[in-house]
Amino acid sequence: MRGKPAKKRITPPDPVYGNARLQRFINKIMLKGKKTVAERVVYDALKNIEQKLKQEPVAVFDKAMANVGPALEVKSRRVGGATYQVPVEVSPERKEALAMRWLIGFARKNKKGRPFAEQLAKELVDAADNTGDAVKKKEDTHKMAEANKAFAHYRW
Repeated sequence: MRGKPAKKRITPPDPVYGNARLQRFINKIMLKGKKTVAERVVYDALKNIEQKLKQEPVAVFDKAMANVGPALEVKSRRVGGATYQVPVEVSPERKEALAMRWLIGFARKNKKGRPFAEQLAKELVDAADNTGDAVKKKEDTHKMAEANKAFAHYRW
């Protein structure tokens, strides 16, 4: 390896709820540097959740993140001439990144003419209830890892 590994940057907490994880989520939603737009979308979605469920929106967001983050995933490993799908445990940072990516991806994909904030709120509520596309993606990832358990000895 050349040079030094990149230093972990600490994201400051978001101004409204004081939650660093929420700020990272806003940064992931942001497109083309339009942070204000991303903030408005996320805060509208959280307001929407609060009105619907009469619960603390950040608690719902945290629960959704916990329900979507995978514990195992498969990585390709080439041994001899064959490629095996080897199950590996997911680090906490990657778990969070995957959860955010899946939540945002499915909210963007399934808009169906609704505003993005509304769709994001729906996806977060579904994930907090352990239903929805992002949770299904996590379960599929776990099934794939379980199915390839036989190749676990190729772990590196």
